Amino acid sequence: MENTTRGLTNQFVQPPWRVALWSVAYSTVLAVAVFGNLIVIWIILAHKRMRTVTNYFLLNLAFSDVSMAAFNTLINFIYAAHGEWYFGQVYCRFHNFFPVTAVFASIYSMTAIAIDRYMAIIHPMKPRLPAKATLGVIVCIWSLAVVLAFPLCYFSTIRTLPQRTVCYVAWPRMAEDSFMYHIIVTVLVYILPLVVMGITYTIVGVTLWGGEIPGDSSDNYQGQLQAKRKVVKMMIIVVVTFALCWLPYHVYFIATGLNKRLSKWKYIQQVYLSVLWLAMSSTMYNPIIYCCLNSRFRAGFKQVFRWCPFVRVSSYDELELQSTRLRPCHQSSVCTSILSKDKSTRGNRSKPNSELNNKDS
Repeated sequence: MENTTRGLTNQFVQPPWRVALWSVAYSTVLAVAVFGNLIVIWIILAHKRMRTVTNYFLLNLAFSDVSMAAFNTLINFIYAAHGEWYFGQVYCRFHNFFPVTAVFASIYSMTAIAIDRYMAIIHPMKPRLPAKATLGVIVCIWSLAVVLAFPLCYFSTIRTLPQRTVCYVAWPRMAEDSFMYHIIVTVLVYILPLVVMGITYTIVGVTLWGGEIPGDSSDNYQGQLQAKRKVVKMMIIVVVTFALCWLPYHVYFIATGLNKRLSKWKYIQQVYLSVLWLAMSSTMYNPIIYCCLNSRFRAGFKQVFRWCPFVRVSSYDELELQSTRLRPCHQSSVCTSILSKDKSTRGNRSKPNSELNNKDS
């Protein structure tokens, strides 16, 4: 996000071995985040069964994460590690502007999913959000993100000093405006959406784990209940992971804003590289979470990595992403025999999972 000058000289020169270790750490985040989120995008777009309201917001979340990883993670590291800006005036503006935009889009996509889950579970009789309205919400999220981040683009500039070139945000009132803006960003892009999601998922959790689903009287009640629980549990883990990754980053900027002497501390560069790595790493965890907790995403990842000798794509995995849903009591003899064959190796997973299907999502 926002970068500030740390002084007129480059006092944070690191030994090569330390730069190499940080390079490996940041490169790992970049590789996992880019490839993982691109696979998520492919799974959703290439399979009709995955095109649901919830998954469209997951698609937006994956797009914002892969964009930030690709355009900012490595540049952030190079600038933080060397204290030298090599990338010119135009990219300086983009470098300060885009991370706030992407993080805003990410967390408000999660908030939209939380509200959608709330409506689907607490008010199941109300009409669901149609595809065009979902697209409209996504456009609004990105529009608001651009408005919030625009000051960073407008005031960003580069400055050539005696020993280095720096990229920073030249606020009219440097200290006061910088600190106030970060407080606003922390409230709008961290505290407020987390409070909304906390309240929403608490109500949903109490309903799913403490009582009956309102208006749900289907014969497959227990199956629907388990599917809804899995989706909510997955999204809670996504939100908690995001919150933990970005908390030290916000605390760092608030602390250094309140106490300017901290920026001169001997080890402050290592602290900054640590909190920056943790914040940037938030872009790589979601694909792993989806793969571990959702059978359809897991089937998609298996298809991508089926060339690996230790990855086995079963007939069950092939069926998971097909457009036509299989109903256990009305399957053809062919499907029954296929699922029976897989049952011996997959335990109790002969019944297709209904999580993230069109009714629930």
